[in-house]
Amino acid sequence: MLLCALLWGSAFPSLKTVYGIWNEQGLELGLTDYWWFAGVRFTIAGIALLLIARNPWVEIRHSSKPRLLTISLTQTFGQYLLFYLAVAVASGSLTGLLASSGSFWWVLLAPLLAGAPKPNRAQWSALLLGGLGITLATAAPGAGAGRPLLGAALMIGATGMGAVGVIEFGKLGKGIGARAATGFSLGLGGLLLLVCGASSFPRAAELMSPPVILITAWLSIVSAAAFSLWNYLSTKHPVPLLAGYRFLIPLCGMTESLIFLKDESAGWGLMVGAALVVISLVLMQRAKVLVAAEPLGR
Repeated sequence: MLLCALLWGSAFPSLKTVYGIWNEQGLELGLTDYWWFAGVRFTIAGIALLLIARNPWVEIRHSSKPRLLTISLTQTFGQYLLFYLAVAVASGSLTGLLASSGSFWWVLLAPLLAGAPKPNRAQWSALLLGGLGITLATAAPGAGAGRPLLGAALMIGATGMGAVGVIEFGKLGKGIGARAATGFSLGLGGLLLLVCGASSFPRAAELMSPPVILITAWLSIVSAAAFSLWNYLSTKHPVPLLAGYRFLIPLCGMTESLIFLKDESAGWGLMVGAALVVISLVLMQRAKVLVAAEPLGR
Protein backbone atom coordinates (compact mmCIF):
# COMPACT_ATOMS: atom_id res chain seq x y z
CA MET A 1 0.00 0.00 0.00
CA LEU A 2 2.86 2.39 0.81
CA LEU A 3 4.39 1.69 -2.60
CA CYS A 4 1.07 2.60 -4.28
CA ALA A 5 0.94 5.78 -2.25
CA LEU A 6 4.48 6.83 -3.17
CA LEU A 7 3.89 6.14 -6.87
CA TRP A 8 0.56 7.94 -7.05
CA GLY A 9 1.89 10.74 -4.89
CA SER A 10 4.57 11.46 -7.47
CA ALA A 11 1.87 12.13 -10.07
CA PHE A 12 0.89 15.46 -8.49
CA PRO A 13 4.28 17.21 -8.76
CA SER A 14 4.87 15.51 -12.11
CA LEU A 15 1.67 16.93 -13.60
CA LYS A 16 2.32 20.38 -12.16
CA THR A 17 5.82 20.25 -13.68
CA VAL A 18 4.35 19.49 -17.11
CA TYR A 19 1.88 22.36 -16.76
CA GLY A 20 4.77 24.61 -15.74
CA ILE A 21 6.74 23.61 -18.83
CA TRP A 22 3.76 24.48 -21.02
CA ASN A 23 3.42 27.87 -19.32
CA GLU A 24 7.10 28.58 -19.90
CA GLN A 25 6.57 27.77 -23.58
CA GLY A 26 3.81 30.37 -23.67
CA LEU A 27 1.16 27.84 -24.71
CA GLU A 28 -2.49 28.77 -24.32
CA LEU A 29 -4.13 25.66 -22.90
CA GLY A 30 -7.72 24.50 -23.05
CA LEU A 31 -9.66 21.59 -21.60
CA THR A 32 -8.93 19.36 -24.57
CA ASP A 33 -5.17 19.73 -24.07
CA TYR A 34 -5.38 18.33 -20.53
CA TRP A 35 -7.62 15.47 -21.63
CA TRP A 36 -5.41 14.66 -24.63
CA PHE A 37 -2.35 14.51 -22.38
CA ALA A 38 -4.20 12.23 -19.94
CA GLY A 39 -5.27 10.04 -22.84
CA VAL A 40 -1.70 9.60 -24.05
CA ARG A 41 -0.56 8.57 -20.56
CA PHE A 42 -3.26 6.01 -19.90
CA THR A 43 -3.36 4.52 -23.37
CA ILE A 44 0.39 3.82 -23.14
CA ALA A 45 0.01 2.37 -19.65
CA GLY A 46 -2.89 0.16 -20.71
CA ILE A 47 -1.09 -1.22 -23.75
CA ALA A 48 2.02 -1.92 -21.67
CA LEU A 49 0.03 -3.91 -19.12
CA LEU A 50 -1.78 -5.92 -21.78
CA LEU A 51 1.56 -6.79 -23.36
CA ILE A 52 2.95 -8.25 -20.13
CA ALA A 53 -0.25 -10.00 -19.04
CA ARG A 54 -0.30 -13.78 -19.58
CA ASN A 55 -3.41 -14.30 -21.71
CA PRO A 56 -5.17 -10.92 -21.65
CA TRP A 57 -7.59 -11.41 -24.52
CA VAL A 58 -8.65 -14.84 -23.30
CA GLU A 59 -9.17 -13.46 -19.80
CA ILE A 60 -11.13 -10.46 -21.09
CA ARG A 61 -13.29 -12.64 -23.33
CA HIS A 62 -14.36 -14.76 -20.35
CA SER A 63 -15.06 -11.83 -18.03
CA SER A 64 -18.11 -9.62 -17.53
CA LYS A 65 -18.04 -7.04 -20.31
CA PRO A 66 -20.49 -4.65 -18.56
CA ARG A 67 -18.33 -4.69 -15.42
CA LEU A 68 -15.11 -4.12 -17.36
CA LEU A 69 -16.78 -1.26 -19.19
CA THR A 70 -17.97 0.24 -15.91
CA ILE A 71 -14.45 0.07 -14.49
CA SER A 72 -13.03 1.77 -17.58
CA LEU A 73 -15.64 4.53 -17.54
CA THR A 74 -15.21 5.28 -13.83
CA GLN A 75 -11.71 4.34 -12.66
CA THR A 76 -9.93 5.77 -15.70
CA PHE A 77 -12.11 7.93 -17.96
CA GLY A 78 -14.41 9.66 -15.48
CA GLN A 79 -11.85 9.96 -12.71
CA TYR A 80 -9.12 11.52 -14.82
CA LEU A 81 -11.44 13.68 -16.86
CA LEU A 82 -11.86 15.64 -13.60
CA PHE A 83 -8.49 14.89 -11.98
CA TYR A 84 -6.32 16.57 -14.61
CA LEU A 85 -8.43 19.72 -14.44
CA ALA A 86 -8.25 19.74 -10.63
CA VAL A 87 -4.45 19.66 -10.68
CA ALA A 88 -4.44 22.40 -13.34
CA VAL A 89 -6.53 24.88 -11.31
CA ALA A 90 -5.21 24.16 -7.78
CA SER A 91 -1.83 23.42 -6.21
CA GLY A 92 -0.23 19.99 -6.27
CA SER A 93 0.01 19.89 -2.48
CA LEU A 94 -3.66 20.77 -1.99
CA THR A 95 -5.01 18.41 -4.64
CA GLY A 96 -2.71 15.72 -3.25
CA LEU A 97 -4.30 16.03 0.17
CA LEU A 98 -7.79 16.30 -1.32
CA ALA A 99 -7.34 12.86 -2.86
CA SER A 100 -8.19 11.59 0.64
CA SER A 101 -11.84 12.29 -0.15
CA GLY A 102 -11.84 8.93 -1.91
CA SER A 103 -12.02 7.22 1.49
CA PHE A 104 -15.30 8.99 2.23
CA TRP A 105 -16.75 7.72 -1.01
CA TRP A 106 -15.57 4.18 -0.27
CA VAL A 107 -17.21 4.04 3.13
CA LEU A 108 -20.44 5.45 1.71
CA LEU A 109 -20.57 3.36 -1.47
CA ALA A 110 -19.14 -0.01 -0.43
CA PRO A 111 -22.21 -1.03 1.65
CA LEU A 112 -24.49 -0.04 -1.26
CA LEU A 113 -22.51 -1.51 -4.14
CA ALA A 114 -20.62 -4.43 -2.60
CA GLY A 115 -22.42 -5.47 0.58
CA ALA A 116 -19.58 -4.35 2.83
CA PRO A 117 -20.34 -3.78 6.53
CA LYS A 118 -21.75 -0.37 7.33
CA PRO A 119 -19.33 1.94 9.11
CA ASN A 120 -19.53 1.92 12.87
CA ARG A 121 -19.46 4.96 15.13
CA ALA A 122 -15.67 4.97 15.42
CA GLN A 123 -15.26 4.95 11.64
CA TRP A 124 -17.75 7.77 11.18
CA SER A 125 -15.95 9.81 13.81
CA ALA A 126 -12.64 9.22 12.05
CA LEU A 127 -14.07 10.19 8.68
CA LEU A 128 -15.65 13.34 10.09
CA LEU A 129 -12.28 14.30 11.54
CA GLY A 130 -10.68 13.71 8.16
CA GLY A 131 -13.39 15.83 6.56
CA LEU A 132 -12.57 18.67 8.94
CA GLY A 133 -8.93 18.36 7.92
CA ILE A 134 -9.83 18.63 4.23
CA THR A 135 -11.99 21.67 4.93
CA LEU A 136 -9.19 23.48 6.76
CA ALA A 137 -6.70 22.59 4.03
CA THR A 138 -8.99 24.05 1.36
CA ALA A 139 -9.59 27.21 3.40
CA ALA A 140 -5.89 28.04 3.91
CA PRO A 141 -3.74 25.91 1.57
CA GLY A 142 -0.72 28.21 1.32
CA ALA A 143 1.23 29.79 -1.55
CA GLY A 144 0.56 28.70 -5.12
CA ALA A 145 -2.91 27.35 -4.26
CA GLY A 146 -4.60 28.62 -7.42
CA ARG A 147 -8.38 28.14 -7.20
CA PRO A 148 -8.78 25.82 -4.19
CA LEU A 149 -12.60 25.63 -4.12
CA LEU A 150 -12.88 24.62 -7.78
CA GLY A 151 -9.96 22.24 -7.39
CA ALA A 152 -11.63 20.65 -4.36
CA ALA A 153 -14.92 20.15 -6.19
CA LEU A 154 -13.19 18.55 -9.17
CA MET A 155 -11.01 16.30 -7.00
CA ILE A 156 -13.94 15.11 -4.88
CA GLY A 157 -15.80 14.22 -8.07
CA ALA A 158 -12.73 12.42 -9.42
CA THR A 159 -12.22 10.33 -6.30
CA GLY A 160 -15.90 9.39 -6.30
CA MET A 161 -15.48 7.96 -9.79
CA GLY A 162 -12.36 6.11 -8.71
CA ALA A 163 -14.13 4.61 -5.71
CA VAL A 164 -16.89 3.16 -7.88
CA GLY A 165 -14.28 1.71 -10.22
CA VAL A 166 -12.27 -0.13 -7.57
CA ILE A 167 -15.43 -1.48 -5.90
CA GLU A 168 -16.54 -2.89 -9.25
CA PHE A 169 -13.06 -4.30 -9.79
CA GLY A 170 -13.42 -6.31 -6.59
CA LYS A 171 -16.45 -8.05 -8.10
CA LEU A 172 -14.60 -9.47 -11.09
CA GLY A 173 -14.32 -13.24 -11.07
CA LYS A 174 -11.14 -15.30 -10.88
CA GLY A 175 -11.07 -15.68 -14.66
CA ILE A 176 -9.19 -12.41 -15.16
CA GLY A 177 -6.02 -11.20 -13.51
CA ALA A 178 -5.22 -7.72 -12.23
CA ARG A 179 -2.86 -6.91 -15.11
CA ALA A 180 -5.32 -7.83 -17.87
CA ALA A 181 -8.27 -6.09 -16.24
CA THR A 182 -6.27 -3.00 -15.35
CA GLY A 183 -4.72 -2.87 -18.82
CA PHE A 184 -8.16 -3.01 -20.40
CA SER A 185 -9.45 -0.28 -18.08
CA LEU A 186 -6.50 2.04 -18.63
CA GLY A 187 -6.36 1.40 -22.37
CA LEU A 188 -10.06 1.94 -23.08
CA GLY A 189 -10.29 4.87 -20.67
CA GLY A 190 -7.21 6.41 -22.26
CA LEU A 191 -8.68 6.10 -25.74
CA LEU A 192 -11.88 7.80 -24.58
CA LEU A 193 -9.82 10.63 -23.10
CA LEU A 194 -7.98 10.95 -26.42
CA VAL A 195 -11.35 11.25 -28.16
CA CYS A 196 -12.33 14.06 -25.77
CA GLY A 197 -9.04 15.79 -26.52
CA ALA A 198 -9.07 15.05 -30.26
CA SER A 199 -8.82 18.72 -31.22
CA SER A 200 -5.37 18.84 -29.56
CA PHE A 201 -3.80 16.25 -31.90
CA PRO A 202 -2.48 18.97 -34.27
CA ARG A 203 -0.61 20.47 -31.27
CA ALA A 204 1.08 17.19 -30.35
CA ALA A 205 4.56 18.35 -31.35
CA GLU A 206 4.50 21.49 -29.20
CA LEU A 207 2.76 19.82 -26.28
CA MET A 208 5.14 16.85 -26.18
CA SER A 209 8.56 18.41 -25.85
CA PRO A 210 11.41 16.08 -24.75
CA PRO A 211 11.02 16.86 -21.02
CA VAL A 212 7.26 16.28 -21.23
CA ILE A 213 7.84 12.98 -23.04
CA LEU A 214 10.09 11.79 -20.20
CA ILE A 215 7.53 12.78 -17.56
CA THR A 216 4.77 11.11 -19.56
CA ALA A 217 6.79 7.89 -19.66
CA TRP A 218 7.17 8.04 -15.87
CA LEU A 219 3.47 8.74 -15.37
CA SER A 220 2.61 5.75 -17.57
CA ILE A 221 4.82 3.53 -15.40
CA VAL A 222 3.12 4.95 -12.30
CA SER A 223 -0.32 4.16 -13.70
CA ALA A 224 0.55 0.63 -14.79
CA ALA A 225 2.33 -0.36 -11.57
CA ALA A 226 0.16 1.40 -8.99
CA PHE A 227 -3.21 0.51 -10.50
CA SER A 228 -2.24 -3.14 -10.95
CA LEU A 229 -1.11 -3.45 -7.35
CA TRP A 230 -4.06 -1.45 -6.00
CA ASN A 231 -6.63 -3.45 -7.94
CA TYR A 232 -4.99 -6.69 -6.80
CA LEU A 233 -5.19 -5.53 -3.18
CA SER A 234 -8.88 -4.68 -3.67
CA THR A 235 -9.60 -8.38 -4.33
CA LYS A 236 -7.74 -9.55 -1.22
CA HIS A 237 -8.77 -7.09 1.49
CA PRO A 238 -11.99 -5.41 2.65
CA VAL A 239 -12.81 -2.10 1.01
CA PRO A 240 -13.11 -0.28 4.39
CA LEU A 241 -9.61 -1.46 5.34
CA LEU A 242 -8.13 -0.17 2.09
CA ALA A 243 -10.13 3.04 2.47
CA GLY A 244 -8.28 3.70 5.72
CA TYR A 245 -4.83 3.07 4.27
CA ARG A 246 -5.81 5.15 1.25
CA PHE A 247 -5.06 8.23 3.35
CA LEU A 248 -1.38 7.46 2.66
CA ILE A 249 -1.89 8.53 -0.97
CA PRO A 250 -2.87 12.15 -0.26
CA LEU A 251 -0.16 12.49 2.36
CA CYS A 252 2.46 11.31 -0.12
CA GLY A 253 1.01 13.55 -2.83
CA MET A 254 1.09 16.60 -0.56
CA THR A 255 4.59 15.90 0.77
CA GLU A 256 6.13 15.16 -2.62
CA SER A 257 4.56 18.31 -4.09
CA LEU A 258 5.95 20.49 -1.31
CA ILE A 259 9.39 18.92 -1.79
CA PHE A 260 9.62 19.11 -5.58
CA LEU A 261 7.52 22.18 -6.48
CA LYS A 262 9.48 25.33 -5.61
CA ASP A 263 6.53 27.74 -6.00
CA GLU A 264 4.37 25.94 -3.44
CA SER A 265 4.47 26.24 0.33
CA ALA A 266 2.14 24.96 3.02
CA GLY A 267 -0.27 27.30 4.78
CA TRP A 268 -1.51 26.71 8.31
CA GLY A 269 -4.71 25.13 7.00
CA LEU A 270 -2.84 22.59 4.91
CA MET A 271 -0.56 21.60 7.78
CA VAL A 272 -3.33 21.35 10.40
CA GLY A 273 -5.58 19.59 7.90
CA ALA A 274 -2.88 17.05 7.10
CA ALA A 275 -2.36 16.38 10.81
CA LEU A 276 -6.10 15.73 11.25
CA VAL A 277 -6.04 13.37 8.26
CA VAL A 278 -3.19 11.39 9.86
CA ILE A 279 -5.11 11.14 13.14
CA SER A 280 -8.17 10.05 11.18
CA LEU A 281 -6.10 7.31 9.52
CA VAL A 282 -4.94 5.99 12.87
CA LEU A 283 -8.47 5.97 14.24
CA MET A 284 -9.75 4.16 11.15
CA GLN A 285 -7.22 1.37 11.64
CA ARG A 286 -8.14 0.98 15.31
CA ALA A 287 -11.81 0.42 14.47
CA LYS A 288 -12.55 -3.26 15.06
CA VAL A 289 -14.92 -3.57 12.12
CA LEU A 290 -12.00 -3.09 9.73
CA VAL A 291 -10.33 -6.24 11.05
CA ALA A 292 -13.50 -8.29 11.17
CA ALA A 293 -14.83 -7.44 7.72
CA GLU A 294 -14.70 -10.16 5.08
CA PRO A 295 -12.74 -9.57 1.83
CA LEU A 296 -14.84 -8.56 -1.13
CA GLY A 297 -14.97 -10.04 -4.59
CA ARG A 298 -13.00 -13.31 -4.25
